[in-house]
Amino acid sequence: MRNFINNLTRRKSTDLLLADYERDGNIHGTNLVRSLRLKDLVAFGIAAIIGAGIFSTIGNASAAGGPGVSLLFIFTAVACGFSALCYAQFASTIPVSGSAYTYAYASFGELVAWIIGWDLLMEYAIGNIAVAISWSDYFTAVLNGIGIGLPEYLTMDYLSASRGYKVAEALLAKGETLTTLPANIQEAYLAWLHAPAVGGIKLVADLPALGITVLITYLVYTGIKESKRTANLLVLLKLIVILLVISVGAFYVNTDNWSPFAPNGLTGIMKGVSAVFFAYIGFDAISTTAEECENPQRDLPRAMIFSLIICTVLYVILALILTGMVPFNELAVGDPLAFVFTRVKLDAIAGIVAVSAVVAMASVLLVFQYGQPRIWMTMSRDGLLPSAFSRIHPKHKTPYFATIVTGFVVAVPALFMNLTEVTDLTSIGTLFAFVLVCGGILLLEEKQKESTSISKGFRVPYINGKYVLPLLVLIAIALLMKYSSTEVEAFFNMNGGWESLQHKLPLLGFIAAATVLTVVTFNKNLSLIPVLGLLTNLYLMTELGITNWSRFLIWLVLGLIIYFAYGYRNSKLHSNTLAERQVI
Repeated sequence: MRNFINNLTRRKSTDLLLADYERDGNIHGTNLVRSLRLKDLVAFGIAAIIGAGIFSTIGNASAAGGPGVSLLFIFTAVACGFSALCYAQFASTIPVSGSAYTYAYASFGELVAWIIGWDLLMEYAIGNIAVAISWSDYFTAVLNGIGIGLPEYLTMDYLSASRGYKVAEALLAKGETLTTLPANIQEAYLAWLHAPAVGGIKLVADLPALGITVLITYLVYTGIKESKRTANLLVLLKLIVILLVISVGAFYVNTDNWSPFAPNGLTGIMKGVSAVFFAYIGFDAISTTAEECENPQRDLPRAMIFSLIICTVLYVILALILTGMVPFNELAVGDPLAFVFTRVKLDAIAGIVAVSAVVAMASVLLVFQYGQPRIWMTMSRDGLLPSAFSRIHPKHKTPYFATIVTGFVVAVPALFMNLTEVTDLTSIGTLFAFVLVCGGILLLEEKQKESTSISKGFRVPYINGKYVLPLLVLIAIALLMKYSSTEVEAFFNMNGGWESLQHKLPLLGFIAAATVLTVVTFNKNLSLIPVLGLLTNLYLMTELGITNWSRFLIWLVLGLIIYFAYGYRNSKLHSNTLAERQVI
């Protein structure tokens, strides 16, 4: 039993992580081309961050929180900033592909590393599927704008069409007319009605989502240089359009729309947490490029911080521009940037924004389709997945099998599935990764003498949290009691039984974790920045609801089944341990 537990917590030293991929015996080789510089990494970060969030979710967040949502962007950026500093230290210390998975292997051990690797696969896959579907929606809108209309059943997923048709039938049976139905219900009804059928099965599929996924996967398959050039071009075009939106929109701002600044109070602002955080997902993808950087220890930390700062400035300005151009309660639309210009009769600018959204979505898909195969590859090198996932193409020098699998994993669900109800899994998966990375830095500090390489590169600035963290906790409690005493009292009211209690479990868990961490920080003088990163990300996770927590836990259980069925016995660390015992 003791050996079994030890195997679950077996860790890779940083020296072993740095050397392991160089001596891998895979017949196709494992050496990747080091061609990425600082500007390329920053471009990749911006390409990943500025995408679906800036062109869609910012609208719903602004509608809930008003101009005050700009403060939420800053708060979320600070939370991400804590995580970015921790990522930066790990990426500088362990410049190997794999992102949080690799870092968890070095600090927590194999079982937690598997969990976070499995979690990242979910995050990237679902995120990519959502982006592909969103790209399809914008692309279809652009085609309709220039007079090229595709049949509805070729631009919509099967589930949306089926469900929408049933809703439309129910409404029509009540006497409503088709033209009075919501636009999305009309499209679903027409898609299902006109779709050809084979054997009684309607042929409804989102072909544009399939097409963009195939194209992006091909770019990633053919090599990093081609992906790098494409990403840099997409980022340049995207930034030009965003600056155009800001510069033109500034002339149409009515400052009266900024009063009141927080019309729905703190509660309204915090309703946008999921949407705002989704807009920041991406900077961590930079760390998956470690083996293809010319100078990873210097450039990776800088790239993550620079891309985060640039995007935060743009987000805050855009939030103020949007809420200044139109009343905040009109922004609950899927295309807020285009909508505000249509609202002020600037249809040409609205069209440019719609086209830029297509570019933005493509650039995000490119970055994450690039990052996911490298996580498969790293887990395969460790023996936790079959060796095919770590094979490198002899010509293109890319993990070709993992890239092809990633393409199928994204393309097929994007073609047929409606993933609206599970897109929050992307956020909860990312936040979980951030929590482990911040916790990993705390553990790594305790083991900093394990390897000489730990002293090199970027380090998270040490600020003793002994007295600062308890003070911050007391200030937070005081502010809550002063401005949100009613909400606090309602939360601790346990009336309503299990139906009410289950929705409070995430926040109750956070309160317990925060209490324990505050005590440990006081007793052991823990570093403040990773502690704050851990707490802020845990809190953001509580805002995602019990339903998403349930789905997330189901995914993790499935991953554990695969780990114990395959990864545990095939792990290279497990094989090394058995070999050592045989020698003894």
